[in-house]
Amino acid sequence: MPPTAWQHIQLTAFGGPEQLALVNEDTLPEPGPGEVRVKVLTAGTGFTDTIIRQGQYPGVKQKPPFTPGYDWFGVVDAVGSGVSTLQPGDAVADMPVIGGYTLYLLADAARVVPCPAGLDPAQAVCMILSYTTAYQMLTRECQLQPGDSILVHAAGGAVGTALLELARELGLTVYGTASSSKHDLVRRFGATPIDYRNTDFVAEVAQLTGGKGVQAVFDTIGGHNWSRSYRCVARGGKLVGFGALQVTTGEESIAGLLWGFAKLLGLWRCLPDGRHTGFYNIQTRREKHPEEFREDVATLMQWLKDGRLQPAVAEVRPLAEAADVHRLIDAGKVHGKIVLDCWG
Repeated sequence: MPPTAWQHIQLTAFGGPEQLALVNEDTLPEPGPGEVRVKVLTAGTGFTDTIIRQGQYPGVKQKPPFTPGYDWFGVVDAVGSGVSTLQPGDAVADMPVIGGYTLYLLADAARVVPCPAGLDPAQAVCMILSYTTAYQMLTRECQLQPGDSILVHAAGGAVGTALLELARELGLTVYGTASSSKHDLVRRFGATPIDYRNTDFVAEVAQLTGGKGVQAVFDTIGGHNWSRSYRCVARGGKLVGFGALQVTTGEESIAGLLWGFAKLLGLWRCLPDGRHTGFYNIQTRREKHPEEFREDVATLMQWLKDGRLQPAVAEVRPLAEAADVHRLIDAGKVHGKIVLDCWG
C-alpha cells in the first residue's frame, strides 16, 4: 500500500459476521489538538465484539457503518498540538469499545494508557479488556485472601483464562466450568475443570468444597445460570455477574439478562443470608474510577513485561479475517483469545 493508504474493518449493518467488510482508505487521519494518531498493531476480539456486531450492546448507541473493536495495542504515530506527554514510537493501549479493528486511529492523548516498550503485541492487547476485567473483579469487586476458593464460568474463554491465571498469581483455589475440549487449558493454569455439560456444577462445587461453597463466583453466562451460581456461594461470599454469553448465542436479550440479575438482587435484599451479589461492567467502572483503570492496566502490563503472565492466545489472525474470527467466537470454539494482527 502507498504510505498514506490504510485499511479498517467496517460493520455495514447489525447482524452476522457477513456484515464485517474490509475497507480501504487513501488518506491518513490527522490528529487534532490533544490527540494522537496511533498505528494499531493488534486488536482484541471476544464475545463483547460479537454482541456489538449484533446491535445488542447497550453501551454502543452508534448505528452502522462503524469500525468495531473493543480494545487495541499500538504505537504513537503522530501527535497533535498541545500533546507533550507522548511522542511517536511510544507504546500505548486503550479500550474505546468500538474502533479497534483498524491500521490507524485517532485517540485522546489523555485517555490512552502508556505501556512499557518491548511487549509482544499479541499478548499486550490481552491485558486491556480481558485481563483488566479479571483483575478488577478479583481485587476491586471482591475481598479475597490467599487460600480462598472461587468458581469461574466459561473458564476456557478470554476472560475466563485471565481469571484463572491471575487467581493463581493471587494464591486462590480455582474451579472452572468448561467443555471437555478445554479442560487441558483449564488445568494449564492450575485450576480444577468442571464439565458443565455432563455434570451438575452446583453439586460438584458442593462436593469439592465439603458443602461450604466458594468465596466468589464469576458468571458470564447470564439468565437462569445466575440463580444456580448463587447456590455455590459461601456465606460472606459474592456472586459477580459480567458479560452475557447467552445474548451471543441468542438464548436471551440484554433486557432479559439485566432483568434476571435485578430479580436476583431483589431476592438477596429480601432474604439476606450473608451472601452478596454485584454486576460488573469494565467501561462503566472506568468512567467512575479512571485512575484505577490506568493503575490496573499499568500493573498488568508490567507483570507481562516481567514474565509473570502468559495469556492464552489461541491464534493470531490478520485483520482481513475478522469475520472468520467472529464465526469461531459465535460457535464457542475459541480456546482463550484470538488476536487480530492489524499488519499481518
